[in-house]
Amino acid sequence: MTTIYKVNVNGSSEFDITEDQVSSLDAIKISNTKSHILQDHSPFQTEITAANFNNKEYTVKVNNNTYTVAISDALDVLIKDMGFAVGASKLVNSIKAPMPGLILDISVAVGDTIEENHPLLILEAMKMENSILSPRDGVIKSIAVTKGAAVEKGVLLIEFE
Repeated sequence: MTTIYKVNVNGSSEFDITEDQVSSLDAIKISNTKSHILQDHSPFQTEITAANFNNKEYTVKVNNNTYTVAISDALDVLIKDMGFAVGASKLVNSIKAPMPGLILDISVAVGDTIEENHPLLILEAMKMENSILSPRDGVIKSIAVTKGAAVEKGVLLIEFE
């Protein structure tokens, strides 16, 4: 069975590309991000200038023209057709204590704009320091705890706008 990839270019053009077509491509890798491709006797210089591996989106420069490319496999298409959004679990609006412990440090303030995986606070539990990271990009709406406070499991720590 041949794998088929759906490739969307600049949000407007969509192509189906098979695994066999990718394998038969006449390409020479120049570096981790650059390649030289020969297609129908025409040369192409390519460079991946940005990559978002989680969303399978890439910014690719081909002969000095820049394109945004999104690649989907059969599972991605099925998930989309079923109405599930990749990353829907990232709609977390509050952080609660995963375990009882002591707040050692708070790295954010109300109104701060933060990115996913930004450290929010350090929770000491069972003599171990646990760094609580932001599950998504957002703005801090409120901080319900203070440094040095003892918290129980499930207690609200931080809310997002």
